Order: sequence, then structure tokens, then C-alpha cells
Amino acid sequence: MRLSFLMLTVLLTATWALYPQPALAGESAVETWLPTLKTATPEEGFELAITLSRRGVTTTQSDLEVLHRERARYADDAEFLIAASQVIALHFQTIAAANNYWRDADD
Repeated sequence: MRLSFLMLTVLLTATWALYPQPALAGESAVETWLPTLKTATPEEGFELAITLSRRGVTTTQSDLEVLHRERARYADDAEFLIAASQVIALHFQTIAAANNYWRDADD
């Protein structure tokens, strides 16, 4: 049952990322925190995937007290950690495609 809940959470998080979000406090509507998915290297792309995943979590759960309290529940749970890795992998797949898989023009 819990795995089904995890998969639903992953799908909802991925879907949430597809819709434009309002600017956060301190951000103007003109500025964007994510101007592009283009990165110079796959490593930078992976770091961006992690950033997207973290941003998704903090956007979904904006109460930092709850966020930190609940972290203890999933920090040692392999199923939750695998689910988090799946979200990062999904973001990395999207970023890799946006960067033409970092192929040179000669390939």
C-alpha cells in the first residue's frame, strides 16, 4: 500500500512541476529561478535535477517545521529513498534531453 502512495506522490510532484508557479517571496514576476535547462556538463545537469527535486518538495511542503519533522520518517526508509532517487532521475532525463545528451556537433 505504501509503495502505491509513493508512486502517486512521485507522479503528483512531476505533474506539479509542469505548471507555472507564482514567484516566491523575494522573486519578481520578471525574474525566474530557472531560466534554462541547458547545462555545460552532465554533472551540472545532475545537480540541476537535484535542485528541481528539492524545490518541488519545498514548494509542496512550505512549512519548514513540518518538512524537517517528517524528514526523520523517510531518511532511513529504503522505499522513500528509492522514490526520491526516481524523481531525481526523471528530472535528469528531462535535462539530458534538453541538452541533446551533451553531444558534440561532430557526433
